Order: sequence, then structure tokens, then C-alpha cells
Amino acid sequence: MTNTVTVILLAVLATVVVIGLIVLAVRLTQRPRNSLIGGGLGPALIEQVLELKATGEFDQAVILVRGETGLSHRAASRVVRKLHTPTP
Repeated sequence: MTNTVTVILLAVLATVVVIGLIVLAVRLTQRPRNSLIGGGLGPALIEQVLELKATGEFDQAVILVRGETGLSHRAASRVVRKLHTPTP
């Protein structure tokens, strides 16, 4: 009796784990975190972002990056912070 209950509980646990992994995989493939959806950062976008950043409009630069790429606010802020004007 005890062995039967143990086997059933292990089978249920394994089923729950497999279903959880399938759900996680589906969610990750639908929209990968921080993926560039709108075509990425082209030279024109980078130039606009650098201009906004140079004039102190960091939030507007983040909004622009979010709108063009589909990144989250946090990821777009990180991108804007890491962009620097090229040195000659």
C-alpha cells in the first residue's frame, strides 16, 4: 500500500514539474526578455538618443528607445546609459 502511494505521488510530482517547464518554455519563447522587437538600434536612432541625452532629456531618450525597440523601461534605460558619443 505504501509503495503504491509513493509511486502515485512521485508520478504526480513529475507531471507537475514537466507541465511547469512546458509553461515556462512557452512564455520565454513568446517574448524573450529584452529582445529588440522593432528592428534594433540603427545609426539614426542612436544619433537621436545621443542628442536627447546631451541636452539632458534622459527620460525622453528612454521613451524613444522603448518606442522603437519594444524594450522594457529598465532595459531601455540601461541602453541609454551605456551609449556614449564616439571619440574621434
